[in-house]
Amino acid sequence: MTTETLKYQRKELELKALLEITQAINENKTENVLLNIFKFTCLVHLNIKSLLLYVFNEQEQFFERRISHQVKGKLPEHIAKADVEENKDLGKLSVSLSQEYSFSEVNIYVPVYHKEKMLAILFLNTKDKEKGLDLDFTQALTNILVVALENKRFARKQLEQERLRKEMEIASSVQRMLFPASLPSNHRLKAKVTYFPHSTVGGDYYDLVQPTKNDVYFCVADVSGKGMPASLLMSNFQAALRTLLRSGSDLVTIVEQLNSTIFENTNGERFITFFLGHYRYSDGRLRYVNAGHNPPVLCTEQGQQMEVLEAGTTILGAFESLPFLEQGQRNDLHGFIIHLYTDGLTETLNPREQEYGEESFLQYIRANPCATPEQFHLGFFTELDAFSEGVPRRDDLTLLSLQFNGDAPL
Repeated sequence: MTTETLKYQRKELELKALLEITQAINENKTENVLLNIFKFTCLVHLNIKSLLLYVFNEQEQFFERRISHQVKGKLPEHIAKADVEENKDLGKLSVSLSQEYSFSEVNIYVPVYHKEKMLAILFLNTKDKEKGLDLDFTQALTNILVVALENKRFARKQLEQERLRKEMEIASSVQRMLFPASLPSNHRLKAKVTYFPHSTVGGDYYDLVQPTKNDVYFCVADVSGKGMPASLLMSNFQAALRTLLRSGSDLVTIVEQLNSTIFENTNGERFITFFLGHYRYSDGRLRYVNAGHNPPVLCTEQGQQMEVLEAGTTILGAFESLPFLEQGQRNDLHGFIIHLYTDGLTETLNPREQEYGEESFLQYIRANPCATPEQFHLGFFTELDAFSEGVPRRDDLTLLSLQFNGDAPL
């Protein structure tokens, strides 16, 4: 057989190989199908006896073994990027391997680049030395395959990002529906909330419910986790809370039922810190339960007395049944202010990595004991912004301030 005939046959086989792999790509075959077609195309059409293909994993920063054929030695699943001395010239690639691995059966190295980025390494050996192998074509064919795999990875990443974006939009919409549409501001009760979610969807929750003219329930909560799971858990939590409030149950029963609901739904893998308060205008009685939450601050007697409300229990959802539970109570409160907040407030950082802290918050309250909720929030967040000096918040932040006038007529 003449040299010209051999060249013609080789070009014909190369054309078949190119056609098969490009057709598979155009038909949007899966990664595994593409890899198998490439392998058998190389073995059938390109005078290749054994081959290895390592493809670069961008996330893990190593070359990952994707094809292995007719190589009996022990092979690494991954080759660290640092162990590859890159060289675009065919056959001049240098790979550092420990002694336990051997590539002796594949003595031809084909680096695969796209622009300046090394995407893969092809190791191979030929069947017939006399027939030879067009390494430039083999490199080009491998490049087509690897770029197709890279495009699939990029498409998956885009789809995942789009899925996450839509998920966050849904979670954000769900969360907006959880919060009260408006808060009261009248002669009996003035309320003000400031809420800064750390991202599109936060893990904080607040609520204020007035089932009768004589009763006001108010709460603040912080759910572990973020995104859709946290939003769905909080939605379920709010539905359960609203149902229990309508039933007229006492606070202890409400908190126990909420704990059971969360534990059943999450198997103890998620938890919620929670504060629930109930004020009754007719006798000025305040009852509350603090379930592992930052203790709200109560100001009475025109700001002359201040206390934190700590009585309660541990976080909700961590235990099947709460290990202890105490209800706090204050009587004859006919004019007071209460500030409820989440840990994003006290954990605000400045450029020196110092936290704002609970004591600083208490000092601000002492300095502004009789400020209306509106005035309090305006002044406080001016101070907090000055403290943080522009450092981005690392967590959700909620501050809910309530000013009760129990002496006002029902």
